[in-house]
Amino acid sequence: MTADRDAPEEIVWQGKYVVAKTRGRWEYVGRARNIRAAVILATIGDDVILIEQYRVPLGRNCIELPAGLIGDEDGAEDEDDLVAAGRELEEETGYRAGRLEDCGTYYSSPGMVSESFTLVRATQLERVGEGGGTESEDITVHRIPRTELKRFLDGKRGEGCGIDVRLLMLLGQDIISGERQ
Repeated sequence: MTADRDAPEEIVWQGKYVVAKTRGRWEYVGRARNIRAAVILATIGDDVILIEQYRVPLGRNCIELPAGLIGDEDGAEDEDDLVAAGRELEEETGYRAGRLEDCGTYYSSPGMVSESFTLVRATQLERVGEGGGTESEDITVHRIPRTELKRFLDGKRGEGCGIDVRLLMLLGQDIISGERQ
C-alpha cells in the first residue's frame, strides 16, 4: 500500500466536470477544477424532501437527497458551501431554507471516487416555487414522512428507480434496530 500512496498521481483523462486518475495500481475519478458538491438534508417537521431524476450513468430514475455542485460556474470558484446549498435546494425543490447548517464533509465511495460533499441540514423551509431544476433537468419533488420512508423507497425500487446510498442515513436506525431482533 505504501508504494501506491507514494506513487505520483497521473491524469488519464479530464472533461469539464470529471477527471480520471491513476496512482500506483489504483484507478479512480474525481471532480475537475476542485469542484465540490453539497448534499441537502431538507426537513419539514418529520417529513424529508427527496428528489427523483433521471441519471444517465444508471440509465434510470434515481431517488436522492437534493444536491448540486459548488463553484462549478466560471467566476464562482470560491462559492460558499451554504450559499450553494441554498441555491440548489430552491432550484431543485422550490423550497427556501430559513436555516442551513454545515454537517461536515463526507466521501461517497472512497475506493473509486475522490469526490467529497458537504452535508447541509436545511430547516425552516418555505415553499417559494415549483422546483424541478434547470432546463436540462426534469426533477420530481417528493415530501415523505420519515415513518413512510422505507415503504416509499421499496415502492420506488419496485418501479425500477435507483436509490442513492445517502438515503441509508435516513434508514440507518431502522436497519440497526432490525438487526437486534
